Amino acid sequence: MTSIRSAAVAGTFYPGDQEELISSVDTMLHAAQTNEPCPKVIIAPHAGYIYSGTVAAAVYSRLKNRKHDISKVVLLGPSHKLGFKGVAASSADKFSTPLGDIPLALDSIKFLAAMNSIGYLDQAHNQEHSLEVHLPFLQRALGSFELIPLVVGNASKENVAKILEYLWGGDETLVVISSDLSHYHEYAEAQRLDLATCKKIVSLQDNLIGKEACGCGPLNGLLHLAKQHGMIVEKIDIKNSGDTAGSKDRVVGYGAFVINAGGLVKTDQSYSLANRQSILQVARDAIMQSLIGNKDIKINLKMFPSALLEKKGAFVTLTIGGKLRGCIGSLSPQRPLIVDVIHNAQAAAFRDPRFKALTVDEFQNVEIHISILTEAHDMKVNSREELFAQLRPGKDGLILKEKGKSATYLPSVWKKIPDPQNFITELRRKAGLDPKGWDESTQVLRYGTIEFS
Repeated sequence: MTSIRSAAVAGTFYPGDQEELISSVDTMLHAAQTNEPCPKVIIAPHAGYIYSGTVAAAVYSRLKNRKHDISKVVLLGPSHKLGFKGVAASSADKFSTPLGDIPLALDSIKFLAAMNSIGYLDQAHNQEHSLEVHLPFLQRALGSFELIPLVVGNASKENVAKILEYLWGGDETLVVISSDLSHYHEYAEAQRLDLATCKKIVSLQDNLIGKEACGCGPLNGLLHLAKQHGMIVEKIDIKNSGDTAGSKDRVVGYGAFVINAGGLVKTDQSYSLANRQSILQVARDAIMQSLIGNKDIKINLKMFPSALLEKKGAFVTLTIGGKLRGCIGSLSPQRPLIVDVIHNAQAAAFRDPRFKALTVDEFQNVEIHISILTEAHDMKVNSREELFAQLRPGKDGLILKEKGKSATYLPSVWKKIPDPQNFITELRRKAGLDPKGWDESTQVLRYGTIEFS
């Protein structure tokens, strides 16, 4: 006999009438529509729709172009009704909302239970709203899918991270973390606290506490995993109930964040030691061939593994005795990685306007450093203060654009300019802009790199 977990907060947190619920969710999704890429991970709030619905819609609207690709949703949220140790699964076969029943991915849940990573505890699910309020958004955005709903009690971030890693999957799997931010502060104080929490989240600080985010349990697990795998968390929206339907004297904070598929830095066999050595050798050969007069280098692409033929942006940096001797690269993927490395190696050696062309004598002592860029994402910041709140010193490569001018600093530049204020000041100076300025047109994009030499 099929067991169904019935909706517990329909009619209170969100409309209980099917047509009214469809209209409410669709209106919010339409108002937030965007052409931004579909995320791998969503972090969204779980209050009543009149309070936090528009913040959640800001990230759920990004699923529209992947409706037929995503077949499984991993949904983690905190417990508000019951204290317990570990992570709780439901013994139900389906979860129900006014929009219909959602089947659970029973095989995955049973496997985790057999491994003692989770336990069955229906009491943690029966009246819990932190998962349920996300379901109508998922149903309208995706249509049909299988669900893995998990309520996180007193569980270590390491255990939550292991569960997420097992369930991570590929493009067919979406991960959703449910959390509000601060609770019951005056409006201005809540803004201050939530901005600080936002900075922690985007800088992958996995030590959040309940006063900062009620979903700190699942959130810390995600951030712990994100640190291990070089992911990039992007802030999409931050508001509180005083911005929506509540008074400003006692508010609850809401944040929306994503991790895009391109934000997961490859550290696997794609750039194995052998592949890295091949890239470095090709760069060195390209410079040597130019030095002996053969500047039109032809290579047989069939000789290289598929990972080196993907379109990627790359920088080639040359140093002699630890001092910069040339650096040229591509900020966006324009051609196969191995071809990009050849072009940029030659350009760094002979066409960097800051240096004379590399000589044969210098070539004997040159060191080559390769930086492969991940996809750049707009940080969507409106001031220097917001930028500093999201910056991750030592990790972020930045592209700054303003009034037709632009410049970039690779993550490695943090070693020379570790102070965030100075980092941005010098980046603006490099772009030919007022070092201390900021304009409403200013755009900052963040990327990561895979580096080796």
